[in-house]
Amino acid sequence: MTNSPGTESAPGTESAAASSEPQDRLAQAVRAAERALIEFEIAVETFRVEVENFSRLHHQKLGPMYARLDELDALIAEAVAAKSGSREDIQRAWEARALVMPMPGVEELFEGLLGSDGVRPQEDPNPPRRVRPGKEAQRLYRELVRKAHPDLAQDEAEVERRSEFIARVNEAYTYADEQRLRELAEEWEAGPVPEEEQPSEAEVLYARLEWLAQRKERLAALAADLENSAIAQMMKLAPEDPDGLLNEIAENLLNQVANREARLAELVRSSKGSD
Repeated sequence: MTNSPGTESAPGTESAAASSEPQDRLAQAVRAAERALIEFEIAVETFRVEVENFSRLHHQKLGPMYARLDELDALIAEAVAAKSGSREDIQRAWEARALVMPMPGVEELFEGLLGSDGVRPQEDPNPPRRVRPGKEAQRLYRELVRKAHPDLAQDEAEVERRSEFIARVNEAYTYADEQRLRELAEEWEAGPVPEEEQPSEAEVLYARLEWLAQRKERLAALAADLENSAIAQMMKLAPEDPDGLLNEIAENLLNQVANREARLAELVRSSKGSD
């Protein structure tokens, strides 16, 4: 008996459809892993920017105060030693002064980057304005990364183009440059829309999943290093307001400087009174 017209299935159609289902599921898994990885990378990168900015601002704002405290400690120790004349006080004075003096030859080694106090750093030509970029900068950054991330492309040339673009996005975000981020968003929208290349072979999809897993492991290691850094531990004291934390530390250091200056003035007056 022959099949009536229109009822006969094409040879291999059912088997092809059945074999494509696992590959479709694998493709969906790859896309889900890509999205998850991008979100994870956004979180790690935004945290890295905050840690780096906090470190730079901590050094820029508080470094001179720490140097002043060390200098005052040395002056106080020297005043105490001059007054008492004891061997122990003289030794402590030498040790305190050694902390604020550069090692012999170090200034020449660093080609004048160190001052006489041993703490003069190279000036940052473009320091960040704050630790955490504003809400609008965060929004623009996240949208750009979600659209232009290199992991969304597989063609080598497209990956390179996206990588170069994201590097500029990261730089703008580091400095909380909202205007630059808007310009980059316009640039991306005006640029050529890359064709979405869907893997067609299971081997390619499995290799893609493996690469994504390895990338996630590297990001997790980077995130762990950031979390365990001294700066990150300090930021945990005020996770919602790291800029406020810097101001609080600065105020505390100013109080310490004032107390030491008062102590030094008292020692100087006492020394003059005993002469």
